[in-house]
Amino acid sequence: MMYQNEKNKVERIMADKAIAIEHIGSTSVPGLTAKAVIDFMVGVRELIEVEPYIEPLAQIGYEHVYHEAFPNRRFFRKGQWRAGTHHMHVYVYGSDEWNNQLAFRDYLIGHPEALKEYDRLKKELSLKYPHDRATYTSAKHPFITEIIQRARG
Repeated sequence: MMYQNEKNKVERIMADKAIAIEHIGSTSVPGLTAKAVIDFMVGVRELIEVEPYIEPLAQIGYEHVYHEAFPNRRFFRKGQWRAGTHHMHVYVYGSDEWNNQLAFRDYLIGHPEALKEYDRLKKELSLKYPHDRATYTSAKHPFITEIIQRARG
């Protein structure tokens, strides 16, 4: 329900540019342990198309956060830094980044053993790195890459 509410708000603002909006991240996978952050992605033809929407999105609480390490994504956070409630990722629709997000989500939904393994990994890493989000996220990367390879393989 929280995802659908945000999707509706973003669709109203970006209706002429958003090709698709998809729920991603841990909250999109039933049965997966998740922090209380709703991740979703918006697919556009070109990332430059996002520029005119930065201010309208800010009006509904989304802060544009530039990440130099991710040139193929535009990122918006709703809520405080390190305590965001919603993360909106904007990718070129149909790009590898877009497809990988869907492949990972859909593989976990369709493969209960992979879901359990990822859930276990997330729990272990959150205990090991309770105050270090960057290391936690980085430590999940090899597993995520392996699942994407299986899904797309």
